[in-house]
Amino acid sequence: MRKQILLPVLLQLGLVGTAAAQEKWGLQRCVEYAWANNITIKQSTIDKEIADVDLKQSKWQQYPGVDFNTSTGVQWGRSIDRTTNVYTNVSNVFQSFNASAGVTVFNWLRIKNNILATRQLNSAAQMDVEKSKNDVALNVATYFLQVLLARKQMEITRVTMEQTKSQIDFTRKRVEAGTVPELDALTLEGQYATDSSAYIGAMANIDQAMLTLKVALNIDAGAPFDIENPAVEDIPVDPILQLQPESVFNIATKSQPAQKAIAFRIQSMETSLKVARAATYPTISVFGGLGTNFASPTKTVVGDPVLAGADLIGYAQQSPTVTYPVYVPRFTQATGRKSFGDIWSGWGSQLNNNFGQNLGFQIAVPILSGGQARFNYQRAKLNLKGAQVTKELIDQTLKNDIYKAYYSASAALQKLNASKKSVEINQRTFDFANKRYEVGLLNPYELLITQNNLNRAKVDKASAEFDYVFKMKVLEFYKGEGIRLTK
Repeated sequence: MRKQILLPVLLQLGLVGTAAAQEKWGLQRCVEYAWANNITIKQSTIDKEIADVDLKQSKWQQYPGVDFNTSTGVQWGRSIDRTTNVYTNVSNVFQSFNASAGVTVFNWLRIKNNILATRQLNSAAQMDVEKSKNDVALNVATYFLQVLLARKQMEITRVTMEQTKSQIDFTRKRVEAGTVPELDALTLEGQYATDSSAYIGAMANIDQAMLTLKVALNIDAGAPFDIENPAVEDIPVDPILQLQPESVFNIATKSQPAQKAIAFRIQSMETSLKVARAATYPTISVFGGLGTNFASPTKTVVGDPVLAGADLIGYAQQSPTVTYPVYVPRFTQATGRKSFGDIWSGWGSQLNNNFGQNLGFQIAVPILSGGQARFNYQRAKLNLKGAQVTKELIDQTLKNDIYKAYYSASAALQKLNASKKSVEINQRTFDFANKRYEVGLLNPYELLITQNNLNRAKVDKASAEFDYVFKMKVLEFYKGEGIRLTK
């Protein structure tokens, strides 16, 4: 029976030995790895890169706009000759070149303010990346501490199991000596089986907590991985008196990325309001352009004209009684298709002769374009009000979270102090009971009760310790100190 109980335990211990040989990661390394591989951070980074592109594009709006276009084609049937601008029925090849440029001279600082608004949005996107990093760091620290807690609980169950094993060995000797009944040994062996099961369950909790941490780090579930195991009492924690909620909140409103991001967005909307208002005023711009055309018939005249007859066009009256018909000769002209070289003959001279330029300025006055400028301005004002309300909500949520974390930390501290006292009392009770058991003044049932009470008190104390540390780390996080588990 003992071998059946010990076999799974030894297998688990073998796994622990294998893990101990691996390189162990500290919290900082875990956080940095998560920053480099977390999907949410990658998405925030892409949004920041898009904001970078938007900022570059807004800056280019202050430079002159330059366009160039060219077209080449063939036209036939009734069409306009692109060089003479008259209708013709002759098929021809055409080509045109046009370049234009324009620059806004004055638009009530709309371009300048648009650049400023885009830059402020860019800063907000950077704060979004920082917020994602902070959230990931806090999550990683949470799962890291859960692994440490699971290991602490496993260690408590292991010590309890070893205590039960030593009690079995002691009782067996007394059974063999005939001083206690066999039932006492069997009772302890039953407890040892329960302790072994609890130990294996604690090992499974470690595996589950480690898997959760791997998921947060985006590490393959089957990859070898282990973390450092600092003692909870060695984790630095600021005194709770230095983390008063109101002072932490005042610091957090200036240091937390979420607060900075909404502040930048409000600034951007205030600037965008100026942009929208400028759009309701006239815009002055200067423009200029260059252009030229080329056209060439695809057919050419071959030989001399040939008389093909005459056409009656009317009558000429010589006297009241004598009239003569009037004819005009009709000629036909043979044509032939031009060669490719002949079609493009004179290309340079035509482009030079048809070269034209223009230069001017323009005043665009928004009068009644569907109320677009006016309603955009009203929409910008409402967007600004909405952002200000959002900021109030974010600040209120932050303050509630900080006060909640503070009250939770205070309660956790009280629970920790009570659990320490409970461990101390239950330890003294167990030591006293164990001595009485060794001299035969206590039966194994009563001994096991005190032992289980001690084990439960130790587990509660470990949970209270890590709960207190985590809640204090949350307060330190809001204070802008980051997450650290070492001095």
